[in-house]
Amino acid sequence: MTIFDPARGRIIDGGGGHGNFLRLVGLGILAFLLVILLFSSVTRVGTGHVGVLTLFGQVTGETLPEGLHLINPLKTNNELSIQTQTIKESASVPSSEGLMMALDTSLIYHLDANHAARVFQSIGADYEDKVVENNLRSAIREATASHTANALYTGEREAVANEIQKKITDELSPRGIVVESILLRDVQLPATLKASIEAKQQAEQEALAMSFRLQKETQEAQRKRIEATGIHDFQQIVTQGITPSFLEWKGIEATQELAKSTNAKVVVIGSGKNGLPVILGQ
Repeated sequence: MTIFDPARGRIIDGGGGHGNFLRLVGLGILAFLLVILLFSSVTRVGTGHVGVLTLFGQVTGETLPEGLHLINPLKTNNELSIQTQTIKESASVPSSEGLMMALDTSLIYHLDANHAARVFQSIGADYEDKVVENNLRSAIREATASHTANALYTGEREAVANEIQKKITDELSPRGIVVESILLRDVQLPATLKASIEAKQQAEQEALAMSFRLQKETQEAQRKRIEATGIHDFQQIVTQGITPSFLEWKGIEATQELAKSTNAKVVVIGSGKNGLPVILGQ
């Protein structure tokens, strides 16, 4: 601001330069705040995640898909993974006989994006530790307790896995967690029980092999009986058809054929047994 002093006959500078400086500083601060506000309004959600928005610690119910988004700068973005995840559980579980077994299990699951806000609000970001693992252990114990150790070690693994999957699906699906599959990686029995089961399996295999050999020998004996019966029947038929008259006739035919040969020979007629010709010399 400038002021004219009539007594001195001159213009007095009233500090206008200082005011301009203050205005520039104020504009700079305002621009800085606008930049901060702009950056606070931009948020990013990573690949395979979903963003859950909260305002002053309260879940708003809004979710953001992966990518860049403009949001209220007062809101906070909380990311949750919706990718397929795996939990490996090694537990000591009882069988129906009360025997303890070491069971290695894998649970494959993922969070349902449509229920991410509810999961974050009711359980929290650590839902895996609070809900998934505990329900997996419970489902494993409940399923194995209704099966024998022998069944778990031999042919019922798939049935047990399906039972575990059904139990844990019933618990987690209403909470917004999708169970993809359950895998039983390994079952370790007590050493003595494992040895007895393997011995029993070996004995069963040997019994099956012996049964197969006996069946084969029985079939071979039956084949030989049928073959012998056929030979006997053939001989009976042939014997009945060969009579003395038939043999004499065949002898005469043979003599006629030999007589036609160009080789030198002597044929004595009526000298042989039954009156058949006798051929002497070649």
